[in-house]
This record gives sequence, C-alpha cells and structure tokens, in this order.
Amino acid sequence: MQRDDYFRCPIWSTYEGSILKELDKASDKHINQAKLNMDKELKERNAKYGDRGDMGYTFQSDSLINDGNFQDFQDYIGATSYNLLDEMGFDLTDYQVHIMELWVQEFANQGGGHHTLHTHWNGHISGFYFLKSGEKTSMPVFHDPRAGNVMNLLPEKDEKQITYASSKVHYTVKAGVLMFFPSYMPHLYTVDLGYEPFRFIHFNCQAIPKEFSNK
Repeated sequence: MQRDDYFRCPIWSTYEGSILKELDKASDKHINQAKLNMDKELKERNAKYGDRGDMGYTFQSDSLINDGNFQDFQDYIGATSYNLLDEMGFDLTDYQVHIMELWVQEFANQGGGHHTLHTHWNGHISGFYFLKSGEKTSMPVFHDPRAGNVMNLLPEKDEKQITYASSKVHYTVKAGVLMFFPSYMPHLYTVDLGYEPFRFIHFNCQAIPKEFSNK
C-alpha cells in the first residue's frame, strides 16, 4: 500500500558554538541575581526541614530582552523563527515575528532541578540554547501534541525505537546546541542529578499581524 505521512511535528537542532562563551558569560550576572532572589527561601527551607543546599531548585532570570549582550542572539532567533514558520508552509506576508520571552535558567548544583510537562501559550516558535549541558545532565523530552492519539495509545513493542507508536522523544544535548520547535509541542526536562552544571537559554516567539505590531 501507499503510505502518506500527515500532521508531522518538526524539531530543528544545530550546533552554534561560536556564541557559546559570550552568551554563557553574559548569563552569569543574571543567574547570580536569580540565586540571590531565592536565597531567603532556600535558607528558610533548609532551616525548617534540614540542609539540602539548593537541591530541587531551578534558578530563572528576569527577561533578557533588554540586555544588549543578547541583541545579536535575538536577531538571529527571530529571523530563524520566521524562516522556519515559512518552511512549515505558513503565509507570513502580513506578519512579523517577535520574541516575546527570553530568559536563562540554571538547575541546582545539588541536583533535583527539572521541568514538568508544559506548552507555551499564545506562541508559535519556542526553543533552547544550551550553555552548560552534557551526557550527565538533564535533557529535554518532547511529547506527542495530538491529544486524541495520546488518549487511545496502545502499548509500544519497543520504547527504545522511534516509531508511529512513540509518544515521546528525548534529546541528549551538549553545550552549544540550539533547538527550535513549535510552541504547541508539550515538553519537559528530566530530573537533573547534579553531576555537572546545567544551564540554558529559553525563548518564545510569536507571529503578530503587522497592523498590530507596528502600532
């Protein structure tokens, strides 16, 4: 029989090592501030339940959009997101792609940092740029966005193989890897065990009609 594949969900990845050191260094002050913001809460928790250091915490910066050190990066991911939406078949003649959210996160040194399954509302392209990552760190896991399919899934013959029966896929990433995906893709981060530092930039882009974006 002829087989036709429809309703495919793309995930793009590439290695961009040339900007790694620059963006990692520019992120330091934001991560340090995020840790300072959580210092009181951490001390209270450890005093109440016992000292576990920063175990279980995820340190998230404020927005990086107004930090000039990330402007070239924003220009790049904005233009790339436009091209990827165009590649997917969307007509962007009357739209402009804007970066709506941009922040850096670092998981706890003592392990336990993670993200539960989620999507990003009111967006079109999301992505990650990994600043500190490797085989011993957390990793992104993407889940099937088709609710009807997930509701009726049968058991997989071999979960280690990517097939039509697969409901999720994970990526083992290293520092310098840049990923893009549609914002509707449910994703999570596995629990980090604290063996190595884990830090990444997260961004969300939205295509906005030009009649609104120019006002």
